[in-house]
Amino acid sequence: MEIISPNNLSIRWKKYFELCKPKVVVLIIFTAVVGMLLSTQGMLVWQTAIFATLGIGLAAASGAAINQIVERRIDAIMERTQSRPLPQGDLNDKGAIIFAVSIGVIAMLILLFFVNLLTTILTFISLIGYAVIYTIFLKHSTSQNIVLGGAAGAAPPLLGWTAMTGEIQSEALLLFLIIFVWTPPHFWALAIRRRDEYAKAGIPMLPVTHGVPFTKLQILLYTILLVAVTILPFVIQMSGLIYLAGAIALGIGFLRYAITLYITEDSDKLAMKTFSYSIFYLNLLFMFLLVDHYARIFIRTFFLGS
Repeated sequence: MEIISPNNLSIRWKKYFELCKPKVVVLIIFTAVVGMLLSTQGMLVWQTAIFATLGIGLAAASGAAINQIVERRIDAIMERTQSRPLPQGDLNDKGAIIFAVSIGVIAMLILLFFVNLLTTILTFISLIGYAVIYTIFLKHSTSQNIVLGGAAGAAPPLLGWTAMTGEIQSEALLLFLIIFVWTPPHFWALAIRRRDEYAKAGIPMLPVTHGVPFTKLQILLYTILLVAVTILPFVIQMSGLIYLAGAIALGIGFLRYAITLYITEDSDKLAMKTFSYSIFYLNLLFMFLLVDHYARIFIRTFFLGS
């Protein structure tokens, strides 16, 4: 019988943690929590918020783990993913599958019994959309994979909103739309830098199928569309001037990167800078949503008496 030391057990669980793509999951949880906070003018029901955060986070981790299980052979080819637990042989397929399915089931049970049915259904659809429809089918069949599959990644703020309200509202759909439009320029910037690896792995990413100049044009066009979409929360009076100023400033920064990338011949280095800025952009944009939300509540409560 094999004896597993505490040290080996700790290392094993660290590998399972890596299987969950923790950095991605943190961003997903953050946008979901923002959706929760924006959904109400008062205090959150903290028990529901905690269970919703846990359920959405575990579902995201399950989807990330399933993605790595399905992509393990491709991950072994690509330099960016070669160090992941499955290509390195740190975990076996059976253990990874049991882990991924288990946390996915736990996530659904938490959402069903402690949150609400609508959020459970939407989270399950998002999980299947990413782990199955995108990973198994779209990613390998079309250069528009990241556009079509982007709906799953755009769901978290919508899920956070429905967790608190029990219904789908226009403001929640707008948060969904922002991330949906943000996803292509974010991911295509990375794809430009990694185009040779995608080509080697046989994945039809846009820079592979249509070339870098065309991809850079698409990044610019989607960025213009993104800036327009991010103005809508102000237009529908979901947010105020604080958010508007932040969205415009961040949008100008994103446009600057997109335009410079479009006119630059040596794209690789600038593509990664654009990719990094896009992550910074989304985090700060949602922070401006929050700051604006609570500033307006403060003004109404203490200065307008409403």
